[in-house]
Amino acid sequence: MADETPEQRLAALGLTLPPVPKPMGSYVPWRREGDMIWTAGQGPRRADGVPVRGKVPTEMSVEEAYGHARGVGLGLLAAAAEAAGGLSRLRCVKVLGMVNATPEFGDHPKVINGCSDLFVAVLGENGRHARSAVGFVSLPNQIPVEIEAIFRVID
Repeated sequence: MADETPEQRLAALGLTLPPVPKPMGSYVPWRREGDMIWTAGQGPRRADGVPVRGKVPTEMSVEEAYGHARGVGLGLLAAAAEAAGGLSRLRCVKVLGMVNATPEFGDHPKVINGCSDLFVAVLGENGRHARSAVGFVSLPNQIPVEIEAIFRVID
């Protein structure tokens, strides 16, 4: 696995990068300044582009939300790869994961692991990052997760 490229790891997982999501407001999907890339927050969408809705854990299980966080991670990789010129040029520095959860819910990290686990599976050691996983009483369009990431471009 160490000799595989991120693109090969992605293919081995049976995944492809999706198109970079179009912004839903007055912002850009990513911003590159020097060797740093900041991605806009992304949430899960169905194949037809409609946002997935649900509060964790009452309307959606932790496992379902983990899967949606993984899908969001794929979109974040697509945006960052577009900015960097490919997956092989990415090192993830920081992830902020927000979970639409009930006040009693406390397993936010288990949900955001969906994104973090994907980054490590695709980028290897360059996918390991610092992270915050926090809960919110609501997110835009009642999506279950919103995640943003900071990457460094490497040679």
